[in-house]
Amino acid sequence: MAQGQVVGYKRVSSEGQNTARQLDGLTLDRIFEEKISGKDANRPELKAMLAYVREGDMVVVHSMDRLARNLSDLLSLVNDLTSRGVRIRFEKENLTFNGQDDPMSRLMLSMMGAFSEFERSIIRMRQYEGVQLAKKRGAYKGRKPSLSSTQAEQLRLRAQAGEKKAVLAREFGISRETLYAYLRATA
Repeated sequence: MAQGQVVGYKRVSSEGQNTARQLDGLTLDRIFEEKISGKDANRPELKAMLAYVREGDMVVVHSMDRLARNLSDLLSLVNDLTSRGVRIRFEKENLTFNGQDDPMSRLMLSMMGAFSEFERSIIRMRQYEGVQLAKKRGAYKGRKPSLSSTQAEQLRLRAQAGEKKAVLAREFGISRETLYAYLRATA
């Protein structure tokens, strides 16, 4: 197998997070980086990285949970890469896969991926329980409204007057779904 490029993939779940600690100190030929939830395999930079890598390349990822949020997606991505002659390395877990892996390596991939998925499920469950307890205490009021009551009224009047909803959403700095939620609230 020819020696190829070392390609990094970094991901955080939201714009406010930072990828600086991921793959810090490694020499990489190319980095694909995105700030998007990992719950969906439909990620633009992931797709670009998958299209970019060739036989002989190595993909380096900080940890398994940065590549995939569930075991099925993790196994699918690793199998896709290794079947094309691309090695994949997970730094945090200190595991590398090349398609010629022994049964123990495959077991480790499955176990570590399953533990990551389990951990994520536990975090979501604890978060939900915390929100429910906060609601009972009256401490959780939910997300603050995107628009003031004056802005919401202006939005409704202008939408009723026939202005295009996409234009209104951009002007008010809200998504179209949020705009429709405001319009439904008065219906």
